[in-house]
Amino acid sequence: MDIFDYIKDWMSAHPAFVSVVRYLAWVLLTFFAIQLLRRWIRQGISNTSVRYKSQKSVEIVGYLFLILLTISYFTGSIKDLTLAIGLLTAGITITLQELILSIAGSLYIFFVKVYKPGDRIEINGIKGDVIDIDSVYTTMMEIGEWVSSDNYSGRIVKLSNAFVFKGPIYNYSQDFPFIWDEFNLPIRYGSDLELAKSIVIKVASETLSDYVAASVSKWKDVVSKYYIEDALVEPTLAITMTDNWVQFNLRYIVDYKKRRSTKHTLNERIGKEIVATGGKVMLSSATIEVVKIPAVHIGKDEA
Repeated sequence: MDIFDYIKDWMSAHPAFVSVVRYLAWVLLTFFAIQLLRRWIRQGISNTSVRYKSQKSVEIVGYLFLILLTISYFTGSIKDLTLAIGLLTAGITITLQELILSIAGSLYIFFVKVYKPGDRIEINGIKGDVIDIDSVYTTMMEIGEWVSSDNYSGRIVKLSNAFVFKGPIYNYSQDFPFIWDEFNLPIRYGSDLELAKSIVIKVASETLSDYVAASVSKWKDVVSKYYIEDALVEPTLAITMTDNWVQFNLRYIVDYKKRRSTKHTLNERIGKEIVATGGKVMLSSATIEVVKIPAVHIGKDEA
């Protein structure tokens, strides 16, 4: 008799022993899978909190699977191990959903090109420049927060790639690396408004000429690619009459990384031009008009 036939007949004659061996094999395989997943998580996730939670989740799911396996072999209430494997897969999906979403998010970012290193984005309320993208996290150099304007705060932020599925992503540089900015200029009543307008438009046109020229072709590409109306990229000036002054609102286009420096240059040059008018154009400030002064009686002691 062939050795394999002998083993087969022996196993048929001792089904209980074979069942125990199979059970032990599944237990060993489960422990091996748990350790393998824990090692992969330990090496692949740098964030301590996420790494700890993921490792604990793997252990819990593994132990639940062992419980189902034990029920299957010793009570007979679960006959089909396919059900147990399905439950294990569902448990892994639920407990590691953040990790799975992060990996799916990294693939989505890569293939759809949502953003890339070097882009300035705002996601989950955090704004900054993307400096790295891996399989789990997007790393950003933060801008804003306690620092005014678009300056670096100095903090490096790691965001889960899963956030690309959970909310809007604002990209400052994709397709059109320019933004519209504006500032208000209060001009005192009685000033030469035509002279003031010519000063603001002249300074803006000279300062922003390079940005305007570079943005024209980029904006044409955006209009041809998306369903969007054409827009004016040249500087525009709007005037509003307020209670205290004539408000000049200058709207202009600028490189998204040079917003602060450009606004400084515009304010500085416009301020010098206004001073050079010799009082024909004057800046205004908040004023208070006293309508009625109550009578004040001061008493004097008699000698």
